[in-house]
Amino acid sequence: MDQFFKWLSKPMNLEDIETWNQANNIIPEFTELFEDFCFSLYYLVRSTYLGDSHGDYRETKIGVTHEDKLAHFNWCWDKTINNFKKENINFDFSPDDYEYFESFYFEVFYDQKDKGVREALEDFFIQLFNRKRVMSKSDIEMFTDLYKTLERSLHI
Repeated sequence: MDQFFKWLSKPMNLEDIETWNQANNIIPEFTELFEDFCFSLYYLVRSTYLGDSHGDYRETKIGVTHEDKLAHFNWCWDKTINNFKKENINFDFSPDDYEYFESFYFEVFYDQKDKGVREALEDFFIQLFNRKRVMSKSDIEMFTDLYKTLERSLHI
């Protein structure tokens, strides 16, 4: 198992990364578009979420419910998709692909107890889309999963 983790986290050389990108038909222009989508959604979620930010729920024992969080995420999701639609960029997500994003945001943002994890989300996306950095196999697989999810949903 130790050898597997070493292999998975070992940095890939640039030639192997390029071969991976070609084999997976990763297009740089789409990568930039998908980066814009991810950051648009993230900034909207972060800037409009009112729950847990002031700590008032600790004194009153009244917090933001799961339904409130879900409604907020859905509003941000729909607004992001509609903003891209105004630019004639249409995303049509399957339920599974929508759930991919919803689960991600609930795990690392809405239900995350560690404030540091929530605050690291922006850096996570910066690193994920940084094509000039050294990537491990797990990094490139995570990027490819996100890329393929967005690619399936894009209708030009």
